[in-house]
Amino acid sequence: MNTDRSTPGSQTSLREANRLRLVDAVKRFGGLTQVELAAATGLSTATVSTIVKELIAAGVVETHTTSRSGRRAQKVTIARRVGLVAGVQVGHRHLQVTLADFSRTVVAEQQMPLPAEHRLDTGLDRVALLIVDLLERVGAQTDELLAVGLALPAPVDSATGMISVRGVLRGWDDTHIGQVLSKRLATPVFVENDANLGALAEHDFGAARGARDSIFVRASYGTGAGLVLGDHLHRGYAGTAGEIGHVQITPDGPICRCGNRGCLETVVGATALLEMLRTSHGPLTLRDVIAQAIEGDPGCRRVVADAGARIGAAVATLATGINPQCVVVGGELAETGEVLVGPLREAVLRHVVPNTLAPLEVVVGELGTRAEVMGAVALALRSTDVASDGSAVQGFAP
Repeated sequence: MNTDRSTPGSQTSLREANRLRLVDAVKRFGGLTQVELAAATGLSTATVSTIVKELIAAGVVETHTTSRSGRRAQKVTIARRVGLVAGVQVGHRHLQVTLADFSRTVVAEQQMPLPAEHRLDTGLDRVALLIVDLLERVGAQTDELLAVGLALPAPVDSATGMISVRGVLRGWDDTHIGQVLSKRLATPVFVENDANLGALAEHDFGAARGARDSIFVRASYGTGAGLVLGDHLHRGYAGTAGEIGHVQITPDGPICRCGNRGCLETVVGATALLEMLRTSHGPLTLRDVIAQAIEGDPGCRRVVADAGARIGAAVATLATGINPQCVVVGGELAETGEVLVGPLREAVLRHVVPNTLAPLEVVVGELGTRAEVMGAVALALRSTDVASDGSAVQGFAP
C-alpha cells in the first residue's frame, strides 16, 4: 500500500496547494482581510483561518488591525522577514530609489540629481550605493534584498535587459544593464522602460485599478506610452510597443535623437517646449515652465496645452487600435492638471470611435511623478514568487 501522503491528490498536497494559493493572493494584492482572502481564493473562511494561523506560525505572513466598512478586521500581509525589493528610476536628470516590502509598504526612499548625459558605469555605481545605503538605514542585510526593478527612459528588451533602440539613452547601448547591476548587488535585476512601469504602477496601485486594458502616457522630458492588456504589460517584440514619442508628426521636421525626422518628441519634448519660450521668457527649465503654467502664465500654459493636443492625437491612434478602458496621463507635465490633460482628452475623444456604452476615460494619474519608481517596485514584486515556507524564488518578469 502506498503510504506517501504527499502524492498528487492527497490531503497533504491539497493543503500545500491551498497554502500557495493564499500566499499568492496576499502577495498579488499586497494584503487582504481573511474575508477578502476567501473571496479571492475560493476557499472557505474556515480553511482560510486555519491556513493563516499556520502561515503566521511559520513566519510567512503577519496580521495588522485595519478597518473595513467601519468594522475592525485583521489584514494579512507577507511578513517583513521574507525580504525586501527595490525600485529604481534612472531619469535623464535624476535618480530615485525606493525600498518596499511585500505588503507594498515603502520602508525607505531617496533621490538625487544626475548630470546631463550621465555615464552608464557611474550611474549604476550610484544606484548600487543608494540601495546599500537604504538597506543599512532600515537595518536590513544585503541578502534580504530579493529583487530590483529598474526603470529607464528608453525602449528595453526585457529578455536581455538591453536598450533596444540605439541613441535614445546615449552611452548605455550594447550593455546587458540588468546583468551588470545584478553582479554588483548579487540579486536579480529586471529592467524595463519607464512608461511601461508607469502603466504597471497605475494599474496595480493607481488610477487604472480595475481596468484590464489601459494606456499610460508619460509626458515629461520625453514622451512615451505604456500598455497594460489583459492585466499584463504589453511590450511588443523587442520592447518598443507604445513608443509614441517616435511617431512621425512632421516629415520635414528636425532630426530626433532616435535618428528619424519629425518625431512627436521633437515637437512636445522638453527641448522643443523651452525653445518656443526662449524669445518671450528667456532661458527656462522644464520645472520653470510647469510652475509658471500652474501659476497662470499665458505663454507657458499655451505651450503645455498645445503639447497636450499633439500628444492626444497620437494617443488616439493607439487607443483606436487597442480599445482600452482608460488612458492615464502622468509625467512631470501632468502636474499642470487640466492645462495639459484637457486638450489631450479633447484630442483623444475627437479622434477615437465614440462608444456610448463604454466611453473611454482620460484621467490624470494618481501616483504623480512616483509612478515610474513604484512601477519598478511592482515589477520586482511580480517577478518574485513567495513559497508557502516563506522562501522567495525569482521568476520571469511579467
